[in-house]
Amino acid sequence: MLFGDDVLKPLADLAKEAVRSTGNFNWTFIAILAFVVMIYVDEIHKKNYKAIAAALMLYSVHWLYEIANAVIAHFTGYALWTVSPESTSFILLIGVSWELSMMFAVAGFTSKLLPADKNMKMLGVNNRITFAIGSALFFSAIEIFLASTPAFIWVYKWWGAIPVFVTTYIPFFLASYLIYDKEPKTQKKWILSLVCVNIVLLAVLVPLGII
Repeated sequence: MLFGDDVLKPLADLAKEAVRSTGNFNWTFIAILAFVVMIYVDEIHKKNYKAIAAALMLYSVHWLYEIANAVIAHFTGYALWTVSPESTSFILLIGVSWELSMMFAVAGFTSKLLPADKNMKMLGVNNRITFAIGSALFFSAIEIFLASTPAFIWVYKWWGAIPVFVTTYIPFFLASYLIYDKEPKTQKKWILSLVCVNIVLLAVLVPLGII
């Protein structure tokens, strides 16, 4: 499935009713959280702060996108991407389940694969950009598979594999891999700024019922 299909709108309607419902809650929620926490604890123990910054940057950008996707759903009727209630223990926002969000919490640790030389070129461009495009391709391929299952819903016919690759995953990994080489002060400034923006948006939009 390379693009959305409006025949899936009834399924997306069901998902709207399940946002933050505890109807499907189960103990996998805690187990997945524990695994993610242990990954961060291990990286902190190794003092791998550059990779931690890359992971937190990607996760922060992910949340900004998910908030925007939920706002789109509120004002247009449907999100660009929607998670189905039967596929998750908990829907955080219309387009992100707990399991999916925890995956993005650690996706930035792919930065550990980056070459030590930040200026080295691969395929004629800076290796950070090459790796970002490569990672975006990989994650886009996974999303194409997910969209072919009942777990993930695309309803707009113009939204699909190519828009996801260009507008979502390339920015995710570019932000992650470019912050990797920055000075700690710069890393903290960008990450904390995004975290604060996300917190303010959630604090305002959730109580208003917009997301």
